[in-house]
Amino acid sequence: MLSLSPIQKFVYRLNNSRRTARVLLSLPVWLMAIIVLIPIGVIVLSWLHPQTEVWQHLIETQLGFLLKNTIILFVGVGVWTLVFGVSLAWFVAMCEFPGRRWLEWALILPLAMPAYVFAFVMLGLMDYSGPVQTLYREWFGAKAYFPYMRGTFGILFVMTSVLYPYVYMLARSAFIHQGRSALDNARLLGLSPWASFFRVALPMARPAIAAGLSLALMETLADFGAVSIFNFDTFTTAIYKSWFGLFNITAAAQLASLLLLFVALALFTEQHFRRGKVHQNPLQHQRYQLSKTKAWATTLYCSTVVLLAFVIPVMQLIVWIVDAENLVWDQRFSELIKNTLVIGFSAAMIIVCVGLLVVFGRRLLGYRQNSGLLRIASMGYAFPGTVLAVGVMIPFAYIDRELGQPITRWLGVENDHVLLGSMTGLLLAYLIRFFSVALGPLSTSLERIKPVYQHISQTLGANQWSLVKRVYVPLMSSGILTALLLVLVDVMKEMPATLLLRPFGSETLAIRIYELTSEGEWEQAALPALVLVSLSILPVIIMIRRSGIRLRDKQ
Repeated sequence: MLSLSPIQKFVYRLNNSRRTARVLLSLPVWLMAIIVLIPIGVIVLSWLHPQTEVWQHLIETQLGFLLKNTIILFVGVGVWTLVFGVSLAWFVAMCEFPGRRWLEWALILPLAMPAYVFAFVMLGLMDYSGPVQTLYREWFGAKAYFPYMRGTFGILFVMTSVLYPYVYMLARSAFIHQGRSALDNARLLGLSPWASFFRVALPMARPAIAAGLSLALMETLADFGAVSIFNFDTFTTAIYKSWFGLFNITAAAQLASLLLLFVALALFTEQHFRRGKVHQNPLQHQRYQLSKTKAWATTLYCSTVVLLAFVIPVMQLIVWIVDAENLVWDQRFSELIKNTLVIGFSAAMIIVCVGLLVVFGRRLLGYRQNSGLLRIASMGYAFPGTVLAVGVMIPFAYIDRELGQPITRWLGVENDHVLLGSMTGLLLAYLIRFFSVALGPLSTSLERIKPVYQHISQTLGANQWSLVKRVYVPLMSSGILTALLLVLVDVMKEMPATLLLRPFGSETLAIRIYELTSEGEWEQAALPALVLVSLSILPVIIMIRRSGIRLRDKQ
């Protein structure tokens, strides 16, 4: 064996330490990518055991109906969120009208309203026996036409009302960055105002609009509560019924694979239309001065959306709480809030810690490293909660059967289930689904820290741990808090994954709302719903601040 000089030994050890450090820094993103791919692999492999009888029954009775409803919901919500989101963003960003300053941020408030809360409030208000239809029949007669709220119109109205802010926020930012110069040039070249909008402004904002639309479509496919309240069966409700109605988790997994096809379509559409970048106009942004009639019409339009999508539902919840006779804030309700916050904070802490490990590793390795793995790890937000629940439950059941039960029998423990029905599966599903929610603010806050701070700290003798602890974390405190709150409220609002994976006795506000609305107890569901909406206001305020919207316009 050749002997090495001291310098060669030093270089050899240095190379090995660097190689070890690179492996350790890459480990979190590798693990996240594997964790995200496991449910997909489990769902795809479920077709190795086709459930012939179940599928024959579904094909003969419900499959076509489920497919039709899912397509109607997917396309309908996509079209109407585009119409409302883009039009509202254009008026707020490019036009001056009375009330624009407060409407600019008020139009984001419906994002704090969970779809399943808005669904039962709208049915309570606008169903046949509700106050709106009752008053409508008194004014216009019993035979006057009124849209059927429990059908397609009702569910599209509900989903559009709570999801249009995704398109609105990103489209508004894109229109502001464009400014008026490109549109003024188009007008000088002979284009009409409408032609300038459709041929210039809209294509330039296409990447941002596509990003907002994809988020709205993901939430549409993931929804379980609203469609259950409306009895509008889609693949999400079919997965739940196959699991708990037919007691066939394999059939549920195969149904979940069909739902993943819609998710893949939404992701493909987003990637296709996000090509290019939003035009950045360095000149000062100026808005169009509308005529008095058009200005007040715009104010009426924007105000009506805020009233229907947020103000009226919140007022109705308050009315139900005041009018309820046997509604009390007892120990059980306090336990609901406690469970919701404990589960939410536990999941948020885990997800933010994993996100910090990933972004620190990318910063120290270089942002181009592991970019493909990071995209895979961020895909979890596209997966509906029902899909994740099935994808997590099947491997957990296998591990319990093949490994957990022999170990518990050997130890003499009576519990046969180690992973099934535990908090582990629920937290894992939350990690997969909301990892990308935390990744955004964490990555943004880390990118704002200039590399010079790292170089100065290392010159002063700081190691990597000291650098992270004493430099990065203090400077990233705002981004860490933002990520924590965003994940916390998303976890508290999540219904399907919590409903399917929660441990026995761990009831949350979302589950309580589902149980009460399933029994038609809308007044009783008002109190947990209002508490949940109040908690959901936090991330909306954060998004308002991050998007640069202020109560006082500085432009």
